[in-house]
Amino acid sequence: MSVVEQDGRAALIESPSAFYLGRTEDGAPYTYPQKNLLTHGVVIGMTGSGKTGLSVALLEEAAIDGIPSLVIDPKGDLSNLLLTFPALDAASFAPFVPEGEDPEAIATKWREGLAASHQTGERVARLRAAADVAIFTPGSKVGIPISIMASLAAPPADLIEDSELFRERVSTVATSLLGLVGIDADPLSSREHILLSTLLAGAWEKGQDVDLAALVLRIREPGIKKVGVLDLESFFPEKERFSLAVTFNNLLAAPGFSAWLEGVPLDIAKLLRTPEGKPRVAVVSIAHLGDAERMFFVSILLSQVVSWMRAQSGTTSLRALLFMDEIVGYFPPVKNPPSKPPLMLLLKQARAFGLGVLLATQNPVDIDYKGLSNCGTWFVGRLQTERDKARVLEGLEGTSPGAGFDKAAVERTLAGLPPRTFVVHDVREPGPFLMESRFTLSYLRGPLRRDEIKKLMAGHPLLATKTAPEREKAGPGETVVMDAQDAQSSRDGVSTEKPAVPDAVREVYFPATGPAPTYVPVLVGSAQVRFSDAKSDLEHAREVTFVTPLVPSAVPADWARAKWSKVGPAQLVSDPVQGARFAELPKEATKAKSFAAWEKAFVSWLCDTQGLARPFVAKWKLYGAPGESEASFRAKVDQKLREERDEAIAKLNAKYQTKFEKLRAELAKAHGDVVQRESDARFDNVGSALSLGASVLSAFGGGGRRILGSAAGVARNAGRIQRAKSTLEDKRQKLADLQAKGQALDLEYRTEAQKIANAAQLPAIDAPIVKPKKTGIEVRFFALAWLPT
Repeated sequence: MSVVEQDGRAALIESPSAFYLGRTEDGAPYTYPQKNLLTHGVVIGMTGSGKTGLSVALLEEAAIDGIPSLVIDPKGDLSNLLLTFPALDAASFAPFVPEGEDPEAIATKWREGLAASHQTGERVARLRAAADVAIFTPGSKVGIPISIMASLAAPPADLIEDSELFRERVSTVATSLLGLVGIDADPLSSREHILLSTLLAGAWEKGQDVDLAALVLRIREPGIKKVGVLDLESFFPEKERFSLAVTFNNLLAAPGFSAWLEGVPLDIAKLLRTPEGKPRVAVVSIAHLGDAERMFFVSILLSQVVSWMRAQSGTTSLRALLFMDEIVGYFPPVKNPPSKPPLMLLLKQARAFGLGVLLATQNPVDIDYKGLSNCGTWFVGRLQTERDKARVLEGLEGTSPGAGFDKAAVERTLAGLPPRTFVVHDVREPGPFLMESRFTLSYLRGPLRRDEIKKLMAGHPLLATKTAPEREKAGPGETVVMDAQDAQSSRDGVSTEKPAVPDAVREVYFPATGPAPTYVPVLVGSAQVRFSDAKSDLEHAREVTFVTPLVPSAVPADWARAKWSKVGPAQLVSDPVQGARFAELPKEATKAKSFAAWEKAFVSWLCDTQGLARPFVAKWKLYGAPGESEASFRAKVDQKLREERDEAIAKLNAKYQTKFEKLRAELAKAHGDVVQRESDARFDNVGSALSLGASVLSAFGGGGRRILGSAAGVARNAGRIQRAKSTLEDKRQKLADLQAKGQALDLEYRTEAQKIANAAQLPAIDAPIVKPKKTGIEVRFFALAWLPT
């Protein structure tokens, strides 16, 4: 646990369920309750204000607490999250220090900066261990490329059933695709948009995925006769459709466009976690893209986030974080680019699903403040122009309908903010207050070069080429092609005449890819295997197809040698290839009764070998879904742990709430008594004493923070009131006693909170196996099959 010494007292910067972001004006550590991000946040500040540093600090804190983040990075600054060096030595910094700067000076700056904010290399190491950090580069192989094909796949059934969401998804994708080829299309008046939307909706409603190549062909030959009440040719003549198809075809044929179709799928769940379930900070860098390409990708990415969000269960704890740096152009006040509808939807609905949205900009004029009114926390740094300040004040005032917002005081404060200092406006606080952001654990170098990104991503598991060698024994879920060498090692007796088979025996052929193949005999069995377990409320069916060789031996058919088949019954054919040859058929295979026995043996073998393993946590009686990935189940477990911890912290807060409120009132009264008896310089003498209560009360809103424009500020400007020295000392002593009481209460509360945090350990995950019963196996296809070699 990190402990700091400040003004002779211990203050903890680690707080369960809270992010350490810096310190308040009173010098107390500022820990921001992470649940507050469920009502979203916005960071505003000009270049040099510390906006990027504060944003990085928030992302670092989320990672340390095991919360994955999806980071949209239009400028390339957020790739700095990979520059974490626990040793804090010059050698670690050197490869990334700009030419002309001294690595030792940079290392010293970071050591001193971290120390000043009560952090060490140990906390940097914790950050590195807590989450995977990866840079994704759509349309480029500099980092980890992302394939856009998943964005054209049919949406989940529940989204299709929601007509409003489905329309928005179709419109967003259509607008994005047209924007990619330079067509600024209005959804209501553009023929191109209406045609594309009709084609997308028609395919998706049938559960069909779409790819760009097929879309090009469908534009020319849509397969529909009318659009609305007009016939197709009147609405959009073939010659003009052909022109649109050529435009998209040129896009497909353009050098470099293939990079958009390669890489990891645009799957939000897989971006947020590793295959093992470890949380990831997924930095999606789009700095290398043109404006149209950026809008295209951001729009479809946000649409995918909406789909992922809708698939999550409801929660009151933070599940994941979506951060977008520089939203200008993507969230304008008047226009409606394809990026805006999904982003607006996320701001309105993401809270219920545990997704926090954090936005940032250095241009506060051209953004939609009506949309930003959905953000509960505003971090406002130094601004460049009076127009910027006026726009931000207007936005802040719109989120503060009560009496807690003093516009004049905030305006005065914004005028003189130093770097890394922010006015924090949190709707859960009594009013705005000042906060100085902490030093980042990551080295803020600025945008990385292409070669630096390649170096950092080299060897990342997502870039590694993975092969799946065939195995002698295939387990559930594997699909391996039957090897003809396993089917029959000896080809004696190969003939152009097919061996005779009884009429009662079903006979089929595996598809052949070459001319005049040699067929070898195998048994193919396909069945539905049903797994049932009343205790865990399991009812699941699996379709399986196995192939086993038929060989001339004492045991012609041995299911122990069987392998999964990629080819199912529907793909088998009834006739051989002309000119084919046939291997010898075992004598037993010419008898119909043999096949009945082999089919029974197939059922028995399935009972013995098939099983359904599901991850299981006994503590919560929590089972994974059949076929659920390790990453998906780990995410559920992590979320369950976080919900339990947050609930326990909430109960702890309720337990201490009355004590804190009483102490706050006593501190305020004692402070007021001393102020009345002080000289004009009095606040310098007692301000530190008041701030000692801030760390005690900060978790419950307000605390000892100096609220901008509050009565305390007015009191500081009051005239001198002379009192006896002895009376003043008594008042100071009372304030000091309250300070000691506050420290004791602080320690008591934090000790209990830490116990809760320590108890939130990952529980054991078992994988009990459910076996099928014979009555749960239905053979749907069984035949003698000929396998080409």
